[in-house]
Amino acid sequence: MKFAIEAQAGSARAGLLETAHGRVRTPTFMCVATYGAVRGVGPDDLVGLGAQILLANTYHLHERPGEEIIQNQGGLHGFTGWQGPWLTDSGGFQVSSLRDRMSLSEEGVTFSSPLDGRRRQLTPESVVRIQETLGSDIAMVLDECQVPISEADAPAAATDRRIEAAMQRSLRWAARARRARSQPGTALFGIIQGGVSETLRRHSASETVAIGFDGYAHGGLGLGEDRGQRREMLAVGHELLPAEAPRYLMGLGKPVDLLDGVAAGVDLFDCVVPTRHGRHGVLFTRGGRLLIKNARYKDDPRPPDPCCDCPTCSRHSRAYLRHLLHIDESLGARLASLHNLRFYLALLEQARTAIFDGSFETLRREIEATTGRLDD
Repeated sequence: MKFAIEAQAGSARAGLLETAHGRVRTPTFMCVATYGAVRGVGPDDLVGLGAQILLANTYHLHERPGEEIIQNQGGLHGFTGWQGPWLTDSGGFQVSSLRDRMSLSEEGVTFSSPLDGRRRQLTPESVVRIQETLGSDIAMVLDECQVPISEADAPAAATDRRIEAAMQRSLRWAARARRARSQPGTALFGIIQGGVSETLRRHSASETVAIGFDGYAHGGLGLGEDRGQRREMLAVGHELLPAEAPRYLMGLGKPVDLLDGVAAGVDLFDCVVPTRHGRHGVLFTRGGRLLIKNARYKDDPRPPDPCCDCPTCSRHSRAYLRHLLHIDESLGARLASLHNLRFYLALLEQARTAIFDGSFETLRREIEATTGRLDD
């Protein structure tokens, strides 16, 4: 993997990421294909929308169909038909959500499978091995993401101690993952943790860089902190991360979150928001959010977003899309997902262009003014 910065505007940067399965122009949004598929959206659709790289989940693919089956079908690229780059998340966050089925130890994460009840374990070493077997272009280390708990459930000091302990364990796991790497064709990213503590974030970033990875991700954000705190934590991390390595903000977010990240110097993003919101009738447009299931759109002949070049807006009306979603026709969810994915991908294409021509802050202010507004 190679990465080069091509232009900068303040801390925002436009780059070129080169992998064995193609180039990725950054900043960019990675469409989430948890089980190897973006729900209702095929590889040709994704190419047409401008997708460059997809994200799958190691834990879920390990559970089913299993990495060996995928390897026998030509890895993720042969199995899914998506020939561009793949990034695979470790699945640590997903496993941690199985609180009543999961136990943590220094060795790794042990859990009862929701599918068959069997006890399974993910370790820093096995997670790297699984991702190399899948044929990932970019693999993530296993980390412990300690979700903050409200003071009503536990004192703040106790929560801080848990977050620090999780950060320290993540560092130990990261070192083990780095030693377990065996396939040079799979890039390995480290993950910065530490909640919203500047001290912990700084320590995590410094120690993760000392271990040495191909790229670095910000984990444990988007879990209740405000925008200001998030921007501060990104800035703290970027003071210590090498400029020549790609940076990834995990699991966020809404349009303004993406542009905040770009402004701070993030290169890669992913989130389920565009497809999940689309399935529930929430569309993102340049005029604001469109709640397409509202009665006001039942005979509206306009496209969802007149400024959008996606297949949905090119051929269909708000009235038709509302009708499909109301009758629970799967085509409605597909068309809404196509639109929202194109909006996200186009937004970061526009951000990249704006970094080159010096208008990024203008774009950011425009999106900030409309992102929380309902389109009329």
